[in-house]
Amino acid sequence: MSVLTILDSVPTRLFIGGQWVQASDSATFPVVNPATGKVIAEVADATAADGEAALTAAANAQKAWAATSPRERANILAKAFDLVIEHRDELAAIITAEMGKPFAESVAEVNYGAEFLRWFAEETTHFAGRYSVAPDGRNRLMVHHRPVGPSLLITPWNFPLAMATRKVAPALAAGCTSVLKPAALTPLTALRFAELLQDAGVPAGVVNVVPTTQPGELTGPLLRDERLRKVSFTGSTAVGRAIIRDSAEQVLRVSMELGGNAPFLVFEDADLDAAIEGAMVAKLRNGGEACVAANRFLIHESIAEQFTSRLVKRMNEVTMGDGAQPETQLGPLIDEKSRTKVHSLVESAVLAGATLRTGGEILPGEGYFYPATVLTDIPAGAQILREEIFGPVAPITTFRSEEEAVSLANNSEYGLVCFAYTKDLNRTLRLAESLETGMLGINTGVVSNPAAPFGGVKQSGLGREGGAEGILEYLETVYVGISDPNER
Repeated sequence: MSVLTILDSVPTRLFIGGQWVQASDSATFPVVNPATGKVIAEVADATAADGEAALTAAANAQKAWAATSPRERANILAKAFDLVIEHRDELAAIITAEMGKPFAESVAEVNYGAEFLRWFAEETTHFAGRYSVAPDGRNRLMVHHRPVGPSLLITPWNFPLAMATRKVAPALAAGCTSVLKPAALTPLTALRFAELLQDAGVPAGVVNVVPTTQPGELTGPLLRDERLRKVSFTGSTAVGRAIIRDSAEQVLRVSMELGGNAPFLVFEDADLDAAIEGAMVAKLRNGGEACVAANRFLIHESIAEQFTSRLVKRMNEVTMGDGAQPETQLGPLIDEKSRTKVHSLVESAVLAGATLRTGGEILPGEGYFYPATVLTDIPAGAQILREEIFGPVAPITTFRSEEEAVSLANNSEYGLVCFAYTKDLNRTLRLAESLETGMLGINTGVVSNPAAPFGGVKQSGLGREGGAEGILEYLETVYVGISDPNER
């Protein structure tokens, strides 16, 4: 099946109450292929009224969905996993067309995203409460869980399937209904996913999907609606702060997966071959457009030039192009605004004294391409070391000691993930205790795993997604005190 045929078959209306409907004002917005700059679809543009209708559908379905047995919910999630895998290439083609990443990476995203469905299908029947005797022996203590309730799930554009499954799967597993608002840049994947959920047996109203170009106008009223009980957001720290403020009125449960500024530490004892491979993955996966992308390369001064020269060589060998082409290793950035930001960070670093080792220029032609770029001699305090780059740019600085490396790594308002390469087990343990980060990858450039808790500290967010912790974000803990029957 051709990409055009696949795109023609993707639903483009809102999904509310189990029905595909037009926006209340019949407005649409274009979806653009970032490799060509051309429109590939027109999608219904949800209004505040549509958001309210979606929440109404979720609220109406909440009681019945919460009453379903854990096994029933598990079976539906397992069926959804099977359907996503069955339609893997189709979903990957949609991701590449609307987001731009190479097709092979889109396939990897589908595999990764599907695993959240399988993981939480298994978790559905595993979470349990407890029963115990009070320490004074006078009462019995029972603890159990119940669904939080209707949830607003807000996903970003960079992993349009995986971010949806990472939120929808635990909500379904816990017995929560939801309103999913995908990013306007990449709504097609979420709409197709909703279709597959329907095919898997998810009842009407349990999952609703409302793409919009007016996110504040749509989500603002929902956050103030007493029927909504939770919001889960993945995106920028600035927007996350605003959502937290708005959620305070209803004292909503919040999960926030926000910005990152990941340090990539390479110590003098590191396996340099492994470090280079890890650097390529941690930097160029998704074109650097990932919150867990390596953002600051901190290399021990004794191996800095060797590491740099090898990284430059590898970056120069990267094939850039349309993600639909099989030879492509680096696709375009998501839009012109993003490319301009990345280039401005590179330019400001060079103006401040950094050395451009490769890349660093906007190439002519269609699409929003930016080459793999390496910078060295970055001045302390440079903007590129403080901000999330979200592009294929590797700024390299050096350190002399472990203490300095930790200090530099922690010198950020963010604390999502850190990567470190060392053969020293004792150092690994020290890093795990001293680095201010929610996740730490040792001798690996990838940490994300559906079976592990994903999330950060400081300005990188609140709560965790994935792992045994992921389902707890959608559950209330209820304690019941029972008098000792022997005391009656």
